[in-house]
Amino acid sequence: MEEKIKRDMTIQDVVTNYPETLEVFARYGLGCIGCHVAAFENIEQGAMAHGLDVDALVMDLNIAVAEKEKPITP
Repeated sequence: MEEKIKRDMTIQDVVTNYPETLEVFARYGLGCIGCHVAAFENIEQGAMAHGLDVDALVMDLNIAVAEKEKPITP
């Protein structure tokens, strides 16, 4: 699986480019999506500030993107 989302990307950039990640951020308790911090805080900083596993979060974000991009087969 190609990793489109990296830990150094800002939260706002991720949500803007991949809205399907909103659910993942919410599941991890990162409710700061709409606040001003999301514009300059990257995923790693946000995860660390909340005591989260950065690698697990990035992996789940990439899974959400990959699932969205899967072609629908009849």
